Amino acid sequence: MSNDTLWYKDAVFYQVYVRAFRDSNSDGHGDLRGLTQKLDYIQRLGVDCLWLMPIYPSPLKDDGYDISNFYNIAETFGTVDDFKTLIQDAHRRGIRIIMDLVLNHTSDQHPWFQASRADKNSPYRGYYVWSDTDRKYTDARIIFLDTEPSNWTWDEQAGQFYWHRFYASQPDLNYDNPAVQEEMINVARFWLDLGIDGFRADAVPYLFEREGTNCENLPETHAYLKKLRVFVDANYPGRILLCEANQWPEDVRPYFGDGDEFHMGFHFPIMPRIFMALKKGLADDMVGILNRTPSIPENCQWCIFLRNHDELTLEMVTEEERQWMWGQYAPEPRMKLNLGIRRRLAPLLDNDRRKIELAYSILFTLPGSPIVYYGDEIGMGDNIWLHDRNGVRMPMQWDAGPTSGFSEADLKSWYSPLTNDEVFGPSQVNVESQVNCPESLWHTIRHMIAIRKKYQCFGRGEFEWVDVRTNAIAAYQRKYKNEILLAIHNLGDSPVDVNTEQDAVDILSGEDLPHGTLTLAPLQYRWLLSRSDG
Repeated sequence: MSNDTLWYKDAVFYQVYVRAFRDSNSDGHGDLRGLTQKLDYIQRLGVDCLWLMPIYPSPLKDDGYDISNFYNIAETFGTVDDFKTLIQDAHRRGIRIIMDLVLNHTSDQHPWFQASRADKNSPYRGYYVWSDTDRKYTDARIIFLDTEPSNWTWDEQAGQFYWHRFYASQPDLNYDNPAVQEEMINVARFWLDLGIDGFRADAVPYLFEREGTNCENLPETHAYLKKLRVFVDANYPGRILLCEANQWPEDVRPYFGDGDEFHMGFHFPIMPRIFMALKKGLADDMVGILNRTPSIPENCQWCIFLRNHDELTLEMVTEEERQWMWGQYAPEPRMKLNLGIRRRLAPLLDNDRRKIELAYSILFTLPGSPIVYYGDEIGMGDNIWLHDRNGVRMPMQWDAGPTSGFSEADLKSWYSPLTNDEVFGPSQVNVESQVNCPESLWHTIRHMIAIRKKYQCFGRGEFEWVDVRTNAIAAYQRKYKNEILLAIHNLGDSPVDVNTEQDAVDILSGEDLPHGTLTLAPLQYRWLLSRSDG
């Protein structure tokens, strides 16, 4: 692996739901050994870093984000030794691994919370936020509007209310307690000592509460996160912290600090606007959000994505835009969830290969490091009838067989049913058939990743919109040192002529293109590298 401490700026990430990836012991659940068995596949795809969703012990009220032990691996996934083997085998292939660090809350089954609710004199009482009234912090929004009537829940055993920003089964930790602050740094130390390459820090805007505020993005939160960064830099140089803050770009900007807080931050608002652009055939929404995105320190990087394990969130759009997106992409009521849409990438884009490729082209060329969600590289489908977000977390489809190559267990014991959809079922969509077909979506994505990794302008270059006199085209220049690249995307359903001012080569096709008029077919994209005079 590269010794470059800025490796994450050039990286392509791959998000893995371990439970869904590969079952090695025939119990119906994916596990760490199964993931280890599939590292050659991930290496062949060209991925630089895996992001693993939670693998800690958990009651699974929130699919592992409700943690009952921060210092172990859930038995379903294997052992700490299995995890060490995964890290070693990944590193040997040049693949890094980051995992979820859930800072904000625990499960209500965590021993800390059990001790906290049982005894007012327990040192763990102060690990959580307790109150005699549920009228504190009334300016804080309720995030899970579908299920939670309040951010406070009465606990009969404790005789008080406890605070939670997510499900009632996930009580928030009390970061005003120095013991909590130190405890969570110890958690980070434990996993970094095992050799992981960093953390995706979950739900960081909510660590502190203050009356008269919305309890998000508070100065105290930033102070603690800077303390966490100092710890990582001092003890584990080259490891990273990735910020999950579903906020407007100007509100995420402080999480980078002066290059001394998070290395990376998700750019949530660009994601729905890519889908707006594809549906409207216009670049305006993408242009608007990127133009209001502030610059970030040189050692920092945005992280961008098309889909992930959650609903396609519509928190960072206007109410009018949200209703429009629901109308366009979630015509059936079951497709909606919270303030979002529970569908995978391929069904969202009508399983239209041109739209899917165009979306990936935008993902791989906009500023930031891209994340591919497992299964989207082959165009997997979803199941809106499964509970909550489970319909976008179904088993990976490795082959066309009756168990899709995921598990040898009886189907009745699987953590999730396979899709039997005529379009998206394993008989139609699977890794084996796509790897064996040079014209498949998988090969197209793999090729894009390989080309992207040859040019640092994608991860480090300046970004500038290029005016081509029509907003049906999303055209922008990426420039770094002697690399000048023009990415052009025809979002519309009609051919468009674009005038180019320099001789170029389309680095995806290898085609030489003299300057002049270039015609883009509907939904066509080009990555044009300018040829120097030499």
